[in-house]
Amino acid sequence: MCDLNIFLVGPMGAGKSTIGRLLSQELKLEFVDSDREIEKRAGADIPWIFDVEGEAGFRDREEGVIEALSLRKDVVLSTGGGAVLRPENRSVLQANGTVVYLETSVEQQLDRTSRDKNRPLLQTENPRAVLEELMSIRHPLYLDTADIVVVTDKRHPKTVVTEIIRQLKAKSPLEVE
Repeated sequence: MCDLNIFLVGPMGAGKSTIGRLLSQELKLEFVDSDREIEKRAGADIPWIFDVEGEAGFRDREEGVIEALSLRKDVVLSTGGGAVLRPENRSVLQANGTVVYLETSVEQQLDRTSRDKNRPLLQTENPRAVLEELMSIRHPLYLDTADIVVVTDKRHPKTVVTEIIRQLKAKSPLEVE
């Protein structure tokens, strides 16, 4: 395998971290989660960063981390749901690897994130409305950025990984063993 970078984009609750870990194991690549890397570098969790620096401060940190991580080789990178909001992030991801959009419904997002208190944008009275608004803004950006789209709704993570590998092979048979 030579310089195979796979970047996972999609909304919160799409399964980027879970699928990313499984995909990296299957392809024998390093797995990195941009949100965990931001927390590691900041020495604080994402809700704290949002509280202290606001979303703009978080997005600045995210942009720097995504740029650095996308330059690594042989990596599966799970990005945060809003990473595609900045054109710089979309460009650096597209330039340095294969972008996979893990598409999911708002219904599935609600189900997967309902008990997660580590998602600042969902700490609201009406998380459904927030997710619908985010999807209306981000879905076109995910589609525009992605080389591959895989729907994750009601699918086992291993099935999704198999589908990603199948599509990667169809795109570039020499890169994926």
